[in-house]
Amino acid sequence: MADEVGPPLRALPDRVVELLSSLGSPPRLAAHLRAVHDVAHQLVDWLEQRCPAATFDREAVLFGAATHDIGKTLHPEELSGPGSAHEEAGRALLLAHGFGPESARFAATHASWTQPHIGLEDLVVGLADKIWKNKRVTDLEELVVTRLAEASGRAVWEEFMALDEVLARIGDEADARLAFQSCFPVHG
Repeated sequence: MADEVGPPLRALPDRVVELLSSLGSPPRLAAHLRAVHDVAHQLVDWLEQRCPAATFDREAVLFGAATHDIGKTLHPEELSGPGSAHEEAGRALLLAHGFGPESARFAATHASWTQPHIGLEDLVVGLADKIWKNKRVTDLEELVVTRLAEASGRAVWEEFMALDEVLARIGDEADARLAFQSCFPVHG
């Protein structure tokens, strides 16, 4: 699913591929999730190297990135247009398929990073969902920078410069990811 063309992106986890298949998810959704999952890998690799003191669950981030838009299976119109109905629908869908609340939450939190209970994992999934297409969101980036500065003890500006550099590098590959995603139909 979403393997045949495009840039060399990491495959989605098997359990996610199986779920998407069993749900009859649109091919474009699988391609999008694969692109965001790949970017999340790049971000967590960078975070672990840059800020080992930052506490986050790597596997949770990767699962969240791989499933954050799964609710678009039920709301395919949101694959090519605006909408947020997929967020709660995705959380409920994951819960209904046996995934726990800690895993299912990303479907609802990937676009709601200003809530007080949001963890670094949620911020990284949201960041991956933006930077895969080279969209920069100042408020989100500032939240990540603040968390990194708190964990590392470095100045906020230092963390900003480092994050800016990695996001620019990842963003430079956005056209290839967008082209990859556009090769797949919105409807199966």
